[in-house]
Amino acid sequence: MPAVVAAMAELQARWHQSLSAIPEDSWDRLLTAAHPQELPFYRWRWLHQLEASGSIVPREGWQGCHLALWRGEQLVAVAPLYLKGHSYGEFVFDQSFAQLAGQLGLRYYPKLVGMSPVSPIQGYRFLIDPHEDGAAFTALMLDLIDDFCRQHGILSCNLLYVDPQWQPLAEAAGCAAWVNQQSLWTNPGHGDFQAYLASFNANQRRNIKRERQAVAAAGLVVTPLEGEAIPPALVGRMHAFYAQHCSRWGAWGSKYLSEAFFAALASDPDLRRHLVLFSAHRGDPAEPVAMSLCVSAGDQLWGRYWGSDEEIDCLHFEVCYYAPIAWAIERGIRTFDPGAGGSHKRRRGFVAQPRVSLHRWSDPRFAGILRGWLPGANAEMAELMAAMNAELPFTAAYDPPHA
Repeated sequence: MPAVVAAMAELQARWHQSLSAIPEDSWDRLLTAAHPQELPFYRWRWLHQLEASGSIVPREGWQGCHLALWRGEQLVAVAPLYLKGHSYGEFVFDQSFAQLAGQLGLRYYPKLVGMSPVSPIQGYRFLIDPHEDGAAFTALMLDLIDDFCRQHGILSCNLLYVDPQWQPLAEAAGCAAWVNQQSLWTNPGHGDFQAYLASFNANQRRNIKRERQAVAAAGLVVTPLEGEAIPPALVGRMHAFYAQHCSRWGAWGSKYLSEAFFAALASDPDLRRHLVLFSAHRGDPAEPVAMSLCVSAGDQLWGRYWGSDEEIDCLHFEVCYYAPIAWAIERGIRTFDPGAGGSHKRRRGFVAQPRVSLHRWSDPRFAGILRGWLPGANAEMAELMAAMNAELPFTAAYDPPHA
């Protein structure tokens, strides 16, 4: 223990408003140690481009506030954090928390949030050098966050979509767990799309075939384009689809990413290698009628954005679910996270799975109310997920919540 105390006494804590203040290789070294399987959404380049492109910046309600621990010139731990002036782009809906704060005469915003911005991707954790004491560093960093929040009048710190392997360390240091749910497709060993189809009951199997036939009847073919094979101009076209789709929802459109961010994905080979575009076309795949953008790394696939120039029955299901699942099976992908929302996903092979966020609050009254409410809310969510998964039209495994 004295050696641990002495080692931690040598540390210097710094708060950085931009990723550019932290060396890329130092950041990614810690990320690789924390996530041996690549997690592109926490790569330095991904997060830096969100800032540099004007997508995740103060005028959009996101102020970088990254906590880093240094030993001399060596980065030994870092927490990706943002001060936020709203609750958009998180997909963990805490508006009831904000309402409660107002009733108690407390200011809810700005709040401190840890996540990969606008990406509800499981895997958030403090990135800590594996040679250090993970539990001690987690506790120390949370203490530093508490001090920062008290000094600046910030009511809450919210760590979203946390890594289940890191979660116990943060809970042991006083974080409260809130369970929500998200859909996930897991390949139980299907060798091809036909095997995936065979896992459904007869009625839903017919529905899926009908939905795919509707797209084919419109004269459309869906072609996957990966990494280096993606023409950079097509990524720009994808932004236009994304912007168009968001505009259909008006004020609720969730258009967070700038054209400059998509341009960065296209121009940086290290980022583009993670992209998979599913182009729905009648001729050249480079002239799509509709398209979805997915991100891939290792044996994982994440669905992110889509858009279409034409209203075609079931096209969304084909471009966003069926074509990516077929591609995932062919590539030996283990899991496919299709993104937030959408109960319709569960009829197409996706299972409701728990996603845990961790919270701490600086006001004792506020903390007491929410800590008293969470156990019941988490139990209700577990019951809801079990009920939803009991009605799936296919056989699937379900992981219980880690809370």
